[in-house]
Amino acid sequence: MSRPPTFAPPACARARTLSTERGDFAVLDAAPADGAHSTALLLPGYTGSKEDFIALLEPLADAGVRVVSVDGRGQYETAGADRQDAYSQAELARDVLAQAAALGAAGAPGGIHLLGHSLGGQIARAAVLLDAAPFRSLTLMSSGPAEISPDQQKKARLLADTLSRWSMAEVWQAMRAMDPPEDADIGDGEDLRRRWMRHDPAQLIATGAQLSAEPDRVDELAALPLPVHVISGESDDVWPVPLLDVMAQRLGARRTVIEGAEHSPNTARPRETADALVSFWESV
Repeated sequence: MSRPPTFAPPACARARTLSTERGDFAVLDAAPADGAHSTALLLPGYTGSKEDFIALLEPLADAGVRVVSVDGRGQYETAGADRQDAYSQAELARDVLAQAAALGAAGAPGGIHLLGHSLGGQIARAAVLLDAAPFRSLTLMSSGPAEISPDQQKKARLLADTLSRWSMAEVWQAMRAMDPPEDADIGDGEDLRRRWMRHDPAQLIATGAQLSAEPDRVDELAALPLPVHVISGESDDVWPVPLLDVMAQRLGARRTVIEGAEHSPNTARPRETADALVSFWESV
């Protein structure tokens, strides 16, 4: 679970609703004071939310990038569907294309750079494989070529089994007993609890199963004329870093490793991560 330093957006950002042809999505929209030269659409990972990118918003906006981080269907402040089939990867990918279309219709400056963290990276990949035209680039942040590691698959199966029998509140209490919040946010864990409680359990079960069975689609992605950036921390227990290195080579992608970060460089080292993203986007 990504643990943002705060759930309060910076002054440059506002919480709003992005209306699309596939429904409404809760977003944080950060705009540069002097106008943007490009636009980035950011997709969070498993159990995460748009707030996972809060620490990136100000440095990216200061660099002239309009940033829109989004809660996907069934995540935190975006309504869910209570049916696992509503969370198939294809459906979630079409949601991303609808989000991009809505931003494009509103005149997104400089086209759209798509970024996905972890699960969000695999959804982003599926979206560009459906239609790469709306996007100027793709960044896969701590998101691997295929299924998650065996240990993480066991955790996903355990969570799915528990969610099928327990309430979200009961599962939260059990998770906190095993993994205390450690002052993860200003609310001493309350913000994380509130986010967890608003997730749709059907979304968590369905996407956990996707992560555990995702096929290798790197060759399909490599065939697209789309610049790709693979960024991660220097260690990762979800996809081993050497696996990400090989994926970047197969893609002919830019590769960035953020020192001092693990699975969530966006929260652990936001300034260094923002600098790497801006450098890539400017090269595109």
